[in-house]
Amino acid sequence: MSAEVLGIDSRLVYTVLIAVVSIQRLWELGVSKRHQRALKARGAIELGAGHYPWMVALHTTFLLSCVAEVWFLDRPLRPLVAAVAMLVLGAALTLRWWTLTTLGDRWTTRVMVVPGEDLVTTGPYRWLRHPNYLAVVMEIAAIPMVHLAWLTATVFSFANLVLLSKRIRVEERALDEVAAGGAG
Repeated sequence: MSAEVLGIDSRLVYTVLIAVVSIQRLWELGVSKRHQRALKARGAIELGAGHYPWMVALHTTFLLSCVAEVWFLDRPLRPLVAAVAMLVLGAALTLRWWTLTTLGDRWTTRVMVVPGEDLVTTGPYRWLRHPNYLAVVMEIAAIPMVHLAWLTATVFSFANLVLLSKRIRVEERALDEVAAGGAG
């Protein structure tokens, strides 16, 4: 029961949205690798590398699941739900970009810290300890709901929360021990 958006099957429009998000994520991985090299040159230490492949797998399968659910389970487009989901996605992307620009070359997709460097307390970090994770939570809830892929939104929101509970513990340890000048 697909709808049309400007005369085009809404599932196709949605697939293009997912492709754009995927391209953005690939670009971010490139930025992250550049930043990782710069951080390592300054003596950065990586913590929690063991959970990183799980994060990559979660985010990759999430994007694939969005498309698969819409096409194979024929999820409908509900304009009001889609509009709200796009607003949430826009807010999440704004928060994500604010986080990236605030951290500058300290932003990576991995947990890396340079011992002794001061914590960032500007930008969104004035109010939130982990603003990028809030953005990710919002994205994982909103992106599927653009085309009512509620199963993907539910399953991956739960899986993301499980993974983030591990990730945030690792990051807190890194920030508290390593960045403060303690042992890694």
